[in-house]
Amino acid sequence: MESTLPKPALVAARPSPKAVAVVFWIATVLFCLQMGFTAYAQLSLKDAADGFVHLGFPSYFRVELAWAKVLGVLALLAPVPWRLKEWAYAGFAINLVSALIAHFAVGDGPQAWAFAAGTSVLWGLSYVSWRGLQAAARPPEAVHG
Repeated sequence: MESTLPKPALVAARPSPKAVAVVFWIATVLFCLQMGFTAYAQLSLKDAADGFVHLGFPSYFRVELAWAKVLGVLALLAPVPWRLKEWAYAGFAINLVSALIAHFAVGDGPQAWAFAAGTSVLWGLSYVSWRGLQAAARPPEAVHG
């Protein structure tokens, strides 16, 4: 039996699927641009290589991480199975949390870790809106049943 009580405002005020799609694409494109730039920097720029040394990571990890970012960006932007996107989001979450931990561990200030923090916000917007798009695409009985 369905409740006759009014729904709380937060539950009743769901954004339209179009609004969720707009947030998803803006956040995802900006996130992928940032990840793509960091992949490029890690492969090409001496300052990025020096930053990895400063954080205590070996050189091969910088290259491995850069190529993983490229693959993750492709997975987020290409029409691939949802599970592959889920793994890309998980990998990026681990990457961003690890970057913040590494900067905090060596005593870096906000000028060093702010980029990772800002990118984490874009990651969160992209991931939450992607999940919202998935929920909107399911039939109602699949969501509640």
